[in-house]
Amino acid sequence: MAGTKPIYHPFWETLPLADVFLSITPNILHQLLQGMVKHIILWLVGIFSAMVIDTWCCAIPPNHSVMLFLKGITTFSQVFNHKHKKMCSILLGLVVNLPVPGGQDSTCVIRAIHALMNFVYLAQYKSHMGDTISALQDSLTRFHDNKDVFLDLGIWEDFNLPKLHSLSHYALSIYLFSMMDNYNIEQTERLHINLAKDAYCVTNHKDEYSQMTQWLEHHEKIQQLSTFINLRQEGELQSLTPKAIGPLRASALTLKMVQNPSKKSVLFDVLARDYGTLDFQDALADFITQSNCPEASGTTLQCLAHDTHIPFSGVPVYHNIKFRKGGEFKESEIADIVHVQPEQKDTHGRIIPRHFNTVLVNSRGPNGT
Repeated sequence: MAGTKPIYHPFWETLPLADVFLSITPNILHQLLQGMVKHIILWLVGIFSAMVIDTWCCAIPPNHSVMLFLKGITTFSQVFNHKHKKMCSILLGLVVNLPVPGGQDSTCVIRAIHALMNFVYLAQYKSHMGDTISALQDSLTRFHDNKDVFLDLGIWEDFNLPKLHSLSHYALSIYLFSMMDNYNIEQTERLHINLAKDAYCVTNHKDEYSQMTQWLEHHEKIQQLSTFINLRQEGELQSLTPKAIGPLRASALTLKMVQNPSKKSVLFDVLARDYGTLDFQDALADFITQSNCPEASGTTLQCLAHDTHIPFSGVPVYHNIKFRKGGEFKESEIADIVHVQPEQKDTHGRIIPRHFNTVLVNSRGPNGT
């Protein structure tokens, strides 16, 4: 047995509408970079040998965007996440032309590596659309279609790997919780190095907890003193009196838009097709009803919105909106910019995916319209 004890009545047993398994979010660092990427390197070493892999690493020409592993990638005793990312950029190029021992076809090996590397890079996107999530799932499907080659070559016994199974939940997690960087633990791992590992190294490894705490406290005081001295030298410290800490408040932003829209009139169907703004008419009817009857109940608002007539079939669209800090008549700085790029075609007829943030603005003029 694994030494674990069963919990007959967990804390989430009586929580309504709660799925505790959704709290287990994907982990790029341990599941992908230090998980499946590490497995792929191990499988490639089993097929082509460590000497061949390291030799091809040394043969890679210098490039400003590629890390050179002059001693190979199989000699590391411990690999950090940034090195795993650099390995991913050269992994496919190392074996693309290598013959498989025994004269077997290497097509499935290349396809499996290609599919997994696609999955690794797609999972780290900073923004996702339906097309990119579909590509993520397709990459995983292609890997599963070609992974049996590692069994046929006799370098692996089975694929009963929890980290491989976890990849099947990535698409759903993106739909539920947005992009991976919102719940990736690379940042906390970095803090673990700064606040735990570095502090432990300066101790004598005996009664280390009190020594680590004292070392961290001294470093925080030194940083605070350095910040204070820099502010005094720059003349930015006006008062030493501490201010009362209250709730966070959003700073006032002034909307700045060009006088003429990018497109004077875009039909509702085109909004849904090119801009991804689905159910725009329903949302507009709800907004008009709530503006006209702000004190009505939810059921009444729903009925009124259903009967609201919209006498036009298109709306103006702005492709560039700026938000500024400060008032309208004083000098202000740009705090944020919204860019819109609808779906287009290039000169070769290829579709350029749309990239935008949809923003609905209630703009009232001097007469309140």
